[in-house]
Amino acid sequence: MIENLRGIHETVNYKEYTNIRLYDNTEAEDYPAHWHTPLEIIMPIKNHYSVVCDTHTFEINPGDIILICPGVIHSLKAPKTGRRIIFQAELPMFNAIKELESILTLLSPTLIITPQGFPTIHDKLYHYMLEITEEYKKDIPLTETKIYSALLDMFALIGRNHTEQVSLLDSDNIKQKKYTEKFIFICNYISCHCTEDLSLEEVASLVGFSKYHFARLFKQFANISFYKYVNKKRIATAETLLINPQLSITEVALRSGFSSPSAFIRMFKIVKSCTPTEFRRMYNDS
Repeated sequence: MIENLRGIHETVNYKEYTNIRLYDNTEAEDYPAHWHTPLEIIMPIKNHYSVVCDTHTFEINPGDIILICPGVIHSLKAPKTGRRIIFQAELPMFNAIKELESILTLLSPTLIITPQGFPTIHDKLYHYMLEITEEYKKDIPLTETKIYSALLDMFALIGRNHTEQVSLLDSDNIKQKKYTEKFIFICNYISCHCTEDLSLEEVASLVGFSKYHFARLFKQFANISFYKYVNKKRIATAETLLINPQLSITEVALRSGFSSPSAFIRMFKIVKSCTPTEFRRMYNDS
C-alpha cells in the first residue's frame, strides 16, 4: 500500500513513534515506479512476487528475500493471490556504524537472498524476518528496539557472508582479516571523500599497497573497479543534490566531484539510465 505519493516519491507512514513500517500483504495490487528514503525488505510467503528495479525484473519466490536500498526507484507486481511481508525502516544507525554503511554500499541497489545463493545464512535471515513480523504485531514497549536489533543481526550476517566469500589473497585467516578490515576502511574513506579528486595511487598508499596490487584486490572485494566505485558514490551524492531544484546541473556536478557537467551527465546516464534533468523531473514532478 502506497499512501503518500508525490510524483514518484513515496512518503512512508511509519508506525506511530517509530521509523519502521511493515505490511503483511495479501492484496493483488501492483505498485508503480517509486522511491523512498527507508530500506525496504520484501519476503513472499505464498506465491511469487515481481520486483522491477531500473530495467531489471526479479521474480521472487516464496522464502526468497530482496533488499532494496534507500533511494532506488522500483515497482512491484503482484499475482492474483498470495502473501508477502513488506518491511521498511529508516537507517539512522548506519551513519554511525561505518562497517554497515560500507556493506550497504556494496549491496546497492538490490540484493536477492535465496536458499541456493546463500545456503549458509538464508534460513537464519528467513527466521529473522518472521521474528520482525511477529514483533511488529505485538505493539508493546521497545518493539522498535527489538526490530532494529534483529535488522542489525541480519546485516552482520550478510556482511560477514560477503567478506568470507571474497578471497583477497591465498593466505592465513589473520592476514585475510587484516585485508578485509583495510578494504572496509577504504570504502568508508571513499564515502567521506568521494567529492574530492581521488587517485588510485593516493588511496592505495593509505593501506600500504602499490596501485596495481590495490586495484586488483579492490575489484575482488567490491566486485567493481576502484574508479567505478568512486563514481557510484559520486552519483549517489548527486541524487541527493538533484532533489533541490535551486541547484543547477553544473553546481550539482561540481559539488559531486565531477570535473565538468558533460562528464557528470555522461556518468549519470550510465549509472541511472537517465539524464540528471530527467531524474530531477521524476523526483520533483507532482
